[in-house]
Order: sequence, then C-alpha cells, then structure tokens
Amino acid sequence: MKIIIKYILITGFSWFIIHSLYITYDGFKNTEQKADLAVVFGNKVNEDGSLSSRLQARLDKSIELYQKNQIKEILVSGGLGKEGYWEGTEMKKYLIKNKIPADKILVDNFGDNTEKTVINTLKIADSMKYKRIISVSQFYHQSRIKKLFREHHFNNIETSSPEYLELRDFYSVFREFFAYYL
Repeated sequence: MKIIIKYILITGFSWFIIHSLYITYDGFKNTEQKADLAVVFGNKVNEDGSLSSRLQARLDKSIELYQKNQIKEILVSGGLGKEGYWEGTEMKKYLIKNKIPADKILVDNFGDNTEKTVINTLKIADSMKYKRIISVSQFYHQSRIKKLFREHHFNNIETSSPEYLELRDFYSVFREFFAYYL
C-alpha cells in the first residue's frame, strides 16, 4: 500500500511540474499575428484608484499591440473590486491617458472572473463580426484562457503577455494548475 501511495504522489507531483512548465512556456509565446480585438483581463485596482503594477503591465502590452497595428480595438474586462472601482472603467481611463482613442476601447465591467470575461468577449466579438482575438494577461493565465475560448467553440485565439514578473507568480502558477482542471 505504501508503494502505491508513493507512486501516486510521485505521479501527481510530476504532472504538476510538467503542467507548470507547459503553462509557463505557453504563456510566454507572444503572437505576431494580427487580430481584430485584444481583450485585457482585469486585475486589482488599488484603494487610491491607481492600477496595480500587474494590471498596468497588461494594459501597456495592449497599447504596444495597438501601436504596432496588430489589433484594431481593445476590450478591457473586469468587475467591481472590493476597493470600490470598476476595473474596466479604470482600465479605459489609463488607455485614454496613453493616447488610445476612446472609440477604439470597449468596456466590459461584468467580467469578474476568467470565464465571464471569455463569454462576454465572445458576445461582443460575435456582434461586431470579429474573427480573431488576442488575450492579454499574465503568462500563467494564458493556457486556461485559451482552453476556455475553445470550450466555447472559438479557436482563433492568440496570446500576448507582458514581461512583468513578481514573486507572487509562483503562487499564481500553483493556483492555475488547479484552476485549469476545475
């Protein structure tokens, strides 16, 4: 019985390591493809209304995509944070401050989790006849985002992640392992 438990633990740990390496590799593969829309997944807005560094890095990546003419429009998606700010609205303000035309920014303030953002993005893309989307989020998030788009029958999804790393990413990779399979 101890041998069986040992092999189960070794197999589980090995799977975790392989999966973590895969999502890291997959998340850092930034697309060079053009798309109709970039969707920026929300994150924390601080109590003073400023954006978390993580969220700002995501928005800066979407600005880069727009300036390279890789995308036509940017969709910012998030919910109402416990700090009292609508993430999408604050993200739009940041993009406008950084010279993205307001008419090129779409806001989804009801994407308060990854799957809701995917569903809302697909509704918007469908209504605008958009065929190709680039997801903008941290590297550890991208594999699950692509999986959710595909589960909702949308395969033209590419990814682009900011070059922003922090100690918290170790926890996030761990969390994404479980989130991917739930």
